[in-house]
Amino acid sequence: MAGPSFIRAGYVPLLDSAVLIVAAAKGFAEERGIILSLQRETSWATVRDRIGVGQFDCAHMLAPMPIAANLGLGPLPVPMLAPMVLALGGNGVTVSNAVAEAMDRLGPAGYDASPATAGAALAAVVRRRGEAGEAPLRLAVVHPHSSHNYDLRYWLAACGIAPEKDVEITVVPPPLMPDALAGGGIDGFCAGEPWGTIAVQRGAGRIVTSRAEIWRRGPEKVLGVRKAFAEENPETLANLVLALGDAAAWCADPDSFPELARLLAGPERLDVAEAALLPGLAGRLETAPGRNRAIADFMVFAGSGANRPDPGHGRWLYRQMARWGDAPFSDDGLKIAGETFSPQHFEAAIGTVGDPAAAAAAVTGDAGDRPAGLFDAEG
Repeated sequence: MAGPSFIRAGYVPLLDSAVLIVAAAKGFAEERGIILSLQRETSWATVRDRIGVGQFDCAHMLAPMPIAANLGLGPLPVPMLAPMVLALGGNGVTVSNAVAEAMDRLGPAGYDASPATAGAALAAVVRRRGEAGEAPLRLAVVHPHSSHNYDLRYWLAACGIAPEKDVEITVVPPPLMPDALAGGGIDGFCAGEPWGTIAVQRGAGRIVTSRAEIWRRGPEKVLGVRKAFAEENPETLANLVLALGDAAAWCADPDSFPELARLLAGPERLDVAEAALLPGLAGRLETAPGRNRAIADFMVFAGSGANRPDPGHGRWLYRQMARWGDAPFSDDGLKIAGETFSPQHFEAAIGTVGDPAAAAAAVTGDAGDRPAGLFDAEG
């Protein structure tokens, strides 16, 4: 009888790394015959590089990263697959107190009620700064090939703010965002939880909108797997997908939230207070001190096809990469992006290949279609 399979996986300390951490810590991986060795990394660039040189078999990854690798973008690109979605949503846009106060003065009342009203308020601030000859706002994202970058740009552009022209966009690792905001190095950021909540709890800023509101149920983190590993170890990959599916279902259960927060908070994992994790898990964010807002589908770990990769989502992400100059647009690029998000391995693992009901339950779209859930009618 074959022994357990050993898998090396990297992750960045974010709330949506929960599925990998839970799979290892609560025995879901072991039950499927897998020894899951996790390595925490500070930045997405390090995760990218370590998987590129073969030090990781798979990783907790930003949804566009495997697409970028397959397009040959960045250093050390390696052919990859995204056989499972680990989380939908989970990001927030946080701005400094000074910017938030200016949004209060210049924007529509209740600006944080929707991404459109928050965007209108921010646009008013940007216009006023331009008229006064002040420097553009500096906004940070976690990586160039990130949902954060494309969500932020999509939202800004849809609200009349031209990225790079009206505002500056830079890159800062997620755990450094609150300090960068508090120290004045940036005026705002788009990052996954718990870093927006931590910035608010430190009194450094306010959360003004979220990924779940900009693109509801859009894929945020995926399991990025080296294609060679998948081809050489199909049974192991199937067992990993099953283990992560078990872990995702546990993470999605509200009864698990207190234990999950305790598990993630430890110094060897996210190394933050449990109180900083519960708002994101519950989808009720403290957007400013003493002000809370419930956000539907803020973070989704499982349910209603959440974990099934959707080729249409891959193609949409590629279109955003091309829109903002990160990749040339081509039919070959669309094909690569769709194949990166192929549900083939996921369906093989859970036994739904050829199942019409499973296919109908999944949200799919043609390459030219806008995905469901975008906040604006056009853009």
